[in-house]
Amino acid sequence: MKRLLCIIYILIHFSLSAQGLLPLDEKKYIDSLELSIQKNTNITSKVTSYFLLSGYYKNRDTALSKKYLENGRKTGAKDHFIAGIYNYFKGQYYQDLDKEIAIKSFQQAIKVLSTVKNEKADLYISLSWYNYGILQKNKEGYPYLIKTMLEKSIPTAAKYGESKTLGFLYTQLALMLTFNSEFSKAEYYNEKAIRILERKAPYSTELFYAYLNTNSNYCYQAKYNLGKQFLDKAENMIHSYPNSSYNTFYYYNRTLYSIGQQDYQQAFDVIEKGLFYANKYNQKLQMQLFYFHKYEILKKLKRYTEAKALLEEILADNTLSRDLNNKRTIYRHLAGINEIKGNLGEALIWEKRYSTLNDSLNAENVKLEINKLEAKFNTSEKEKRIAFLSAEKNQKQMEVNKKNSYLWLLSLILLLFSSLLIFLFILYRNNKKLSEQKEINLQQKIKDIRQKEELAHTKAILEAEEKERERIAKDLHDGLGGMLAGVKINLSTWSSGHLDREQDQDFYKILNQLDDSVAELRHVARNLMPESLLNFGLETALSDLCEFYARKDLDIYFQPLNIEKKLPVSIQLNIYRIVQELLANAIKHAEASNILLQCSQSGENFLITIEDNGKGFNKGIETTTKSMGLRNLNNRVNYLRGKMEINSDNQGTTINIELNIHEE
Repeated sequence: MKRLLCIIYILIHFSLSAQGLLPLDEKKYIDSLELSIQKNTNITSKVTSYFLLSGYYKNRDTALSKKYLENGRKTGAKDHFIAGIYNYFKGQYYQDLDKEIAIKSFQQAIKVLSTVKNEKADLYISLSWYNYGILQKNKEGYPYLIKTMLEKSIPTAAKYGESKTLGFLYTQLALMLTFNSEFSKAEYYNEKAIRILERKAPYSTELFYAYLNTNSNYCYQAKYNLGKQFLDKAENMIHSYPNSSYNTFYYYNRTLYSIGQQDYQQAFDVIEKGLFYANKYNQKLQMQLFYFHKYEILKKLKRYTEAKALLEEILADNTLSRDLNNKRTIYRHLAGINEIKGNLGEALIWEKRYSTLNDSLNAENVKLEINKLEAKFNTSEKEKRIAFLSAEKNQKQMEVNKKNSYLWLLSLILLLFSSLLIFLFILYRNNKKLSEQKEINLQQKIKDIRQKEELAHTKAILEAEEKERERIAKDLHDGLGGMLAGVKINLSTWSSGHLDREQDQDFYKILNQLDDSVAELRHVARNLMPESLLNFGLETALSDLCEFYARKDLDIYFQPLNIEKKLPVSIQLNIYRIVQELLANAIKHAEASNILLQCSQSGENFLITIEDNGKGFNKGIETTTKSMGLRNLNNRVNYLRGKMEINSDNQGTTINIELNIHEE
């Protein structure tokens, strides 16, 4: 009995895990996938949501599942990775409908995804190998499935370290070992799975199943108390989700524990809860598994009539008995229960049915073994035939090779001669190219020398110009400016004692004109050499310059960004002169009411942008005009190895300048 229940339990879990585990909060999960399809612009995420919904509905609504699968394929039709995972989900869709299509789909998924070479692709390859092994299990047996997992599936997932997928695969490997009564090995892999999943996916369904599988492994060894701690951990995970279909599997494991403790009344209560969820979610196989446990309890309580009726219902349902091995076991139990009840005639009928089916299955097994031996024999004969044909082929090949050796020798001579001609031609062409390249390099060196000379000439002119500006500014400010200021002070002092302000207005008017002249002289001196730049830096000097040019009918907006104060003075001065020339041109010619000046520094680059809403000017004027201002502007931009772009129309003018402020 225990062996049968173990087989059925594992079959259920294989079926479930091969289809993919859903989160415990299924409604939230489905809602999030629907929302992802509606709002997600990432094609891969949207397609994955389609495929996951297909997996969710495959046992609930086959048509809807197929629709989601095809929608995903069409949405990501041109993507190689999506083509691979489409075949993976197609294999899952056909797993219970058409095993041959499913097998081919998983093989195609492995083939396509092997060319993608990334972690996601490899994890899908790992799962494809696992599902492929499950489909081949009935044909090749459990050793083949375990070999596939150990050699293909698990190593592929393990390449990327510990992950939820690797933990899941360890759980499934443990399940197979439990089925084959390798309980200690199963315990080892369950522990590995739990250790990984508790770190990488502590709230996952994979961890929930790892706890349940560990409990069931201990229960089948009658170590119920050891399994209890894992059963409690699973309960802590599922109790927040009373509407989850996974409650069925929790109550099944709770049933195993209650039976092991011989608390049959509690076992009946737990079975009823499990049947409630199995009915609610149409989990027929799980439902029959609960009935089997109920039958086992009734038999132990010697309620043979009820036990016999329940066993007959299980047989009539045909969910378990569809598998001939299960049907054989049910026949044996019906024979036994009837014998206990004293129904010897009925017991004999069931015993005969058991014997007939048992002989049939044994005959089938013998036939299978004969087929395997025959296949091995045919393979051996084919290998012998291939070896004979290969020897004959080698003999003929030797004769052909001998005849062709002369042709090869002649061909080799011709090849060497042709190679010599090609070598001479390549040598001639390379020498010609080398000469041309030397000429190009020479011209480039001449060009570089000329550019350096032009830059040195420009630098000398600009430095001389700035020195002359500085000298004139000092002479005007300290010399003539001081003298005029002294004259004004003397006249003001004299007038206060000798003249009347009301009677001698003409004199005071002249005195005000003298005052304006002194202010204008100081303005000219500041333009020649801005004191705020020397004292406070470039950003402050540019801000003062904008305030100076602003008028009632002209707004100037200055936007500085990341301007460093440690720039060399010569570079700051050149940038100041460039901005001064730009503002002067805009004010003089554009007739604008708004000017926007943006100055920003990024590493060794300094960017200047000036925009106005003036009348603009004709294209190409910067190359055709003889304006001193534009010529000076171009000289300063070239001096700083910069470039200037001018866009102008009747809506205004925009000038963008990019300067290299790295000092060589």
